[in-house]
Amino acid sequence: MTALLDAVAAAGERLVAASGGCIAFDPRRALSRDDDLTLAEPGEWSPNRHCRMVKCRGGWMAVSLAREEDRELVPAWTGAALDDEPWQAIQGAADARAADEMVTAAAKLHMPVAKIGEATPLVPSDLRSCRTTDGIVLDLSALWAGPYCGALLAEAGHAVVKVESDGRPDPTRMHTPKLDGRLNGDKRRVSADIDGAELLAMIGEARVLISSARPHALARLGLDEEHLFRINPDLLWIAITAHGWTGDAAMRVGFGDDCAAAGGLVRWDEDRPQFVGDALADPLTGLTAATLALEALAAQQGGVIDVSLARTAATFAKAMA
Repeated sequence: MTALLDAVAAAGERLVAASGGCIAFDPRRALSRDDDLTLAEPGEWSPNRHCRMVKCRGGWMAVSLAREEDRELVPAWTGAALDDEPWQAIQGAADARAADEMVTAAAKLHMPVAKIGEATPLVPSDLRSCRTTDGIVLDLSALWAGPYCGALLAEAGHAVVKVESDGRPDPTRMHTPKLDGRLNGDKRRVSADIDGAELLAMIGEARVLISSARPHALARLGLDEEHLFRINPDLLWIAITAHGWTGDAAMRVGFGDDCAAAGGLVRWDEDRPQFVGDALADPLTGLTAATLALEALAAQQGGVIDVSLARTAATFAKAMA
């Protein structure tokens, strides 16, 4: 954990510099939910007990079953009976299959499963010069990574508006209210239809957009690159995803724990991988996204910044090596 904190502290120094000294950064607090959750020590299971390391025939994978829909898909993924215990079914299938095969099959079902160490570090996004430096930050994201990016931009002095739809509010407010206060307390919260004209008008006047949905889901709502950059050519779009904004990776689902494992952000107990913290890819991605956004704003740049949880975890894992 010491090496991780050192890497986070170094990233924090870059963030503070990008903010012009406005942000007071604490590495330990950055990795904490600050909430009344019962969390166990990290090991084979994640601290929240939603994600588990599973040994396959040649390799390891991390499997998250936080959502009921993922548990319901286990029989289709593993070939087990509908009433089989999910984790036993997964281990039984993994004993006979390679990790690559298991992960590929899970990705087709949109399940949050990743091979340990599969991701490579982030690469710089291709940005362009823009004319404007003014405008609000629109935060369409949910959970931890995207909202943390928005919280840091707010701390740096930017006006951040958190947009939620009545039909799909950010669950953080209900499940972890203290974390919600830290992530969203300094933002103006508004309710708007995600596929409505009101939101498009707001995007047309914004300087920064933060999203955490997959691109195809946003495109179905009319929020695709071609459309948004046509109405706002100078937009800086912080696109936070599990595995990437483009290609096959853009279709994959992932959360903080399985994406941390995908990036190789694990410790090894002899030949067995162990988690090293709670959903680490989430806060690390929020920190990284905010830093990249502040640097792009200072350079008067626009375009899409592609920040995935898995590749961010791989970036920190490399820094710790």
